[in-house]
Amino acid sequence: MSSTGGGWAQLRQQARLLETQTEALFHTYSQHASMTNIATKPTEEELRTEAQLQDILEKREALVAQLSRLLDSESAHSSSAVKQNNLARHREILQDHRRELKRLKSTITDNRNKANLLSNVRSDIDAYHTANPAAAESEYMLDERRRIDNSHNVADTVLSQAYAVQENFWIQRESLTSINRRIVGAASQVPGINSLIGRIGAKKRRDGIILGSFIAFCFLMLVWFW
Repeated sequence: MSSTGGGWAQLRQQARLLETQTEALFHTYSQHASMTNIATKPTEEELRTEAQLQDILEKREALVAQLSRLLDSESAHSSSAVKQNNLARHREILQDHRRELKRLKSTITDNRNKANLLSNVRSDIDAYHTANPAAAESEYMLDERRRIDNSHNVADTVLSQAYAVQENFWIQRESLTSINRRIVGAASQVPGINSLIGRIGAKKRRDGIILGSFIAFCFLMLVWFW
């Protein structure tokens, strides 16, 4: 029984180690699936990573089969529910990783097909331009025309925004002027407010005269003693 338990523990340890290695390989392999400019043909690194994933999944499949046979060889009494759950979990993770590899391979294949299609289209266009220089010149002029039109559209958009901002400023100015008129009108209806405003204005003018006189006096004294 102890040898069986030791074999189970050893196989489980190997299974967990291979699962960790699979996750690391998926991290590398997924970078090829997320490339915006994928190579038209698989690179050596891509092929090597894919082969490593296939190999490690086969090893894990064999380990799961060994765990299953080991569990079947035990008596019903000694076969614990924990081992059953562990085996089911390893199978589930293995199936998830197989599906993930299939998904990534499909994504890489689709991206590569698109890249090859675009490359072929560009090659056909270049070949056509080489064989028909007049058509190439005409297309170049059309491209320049489109760029000029785009520039004009951008300028029109900027001008429209500027006019909108200017109109908004005018509206705000009219609103402030209207508010000021209402405030002045309301203040004029309050008893004594006009006389108070007048006294404040007279005090400001008097203070201005005094300050101006003092500055002039200081200037004259400076000229006199200079």
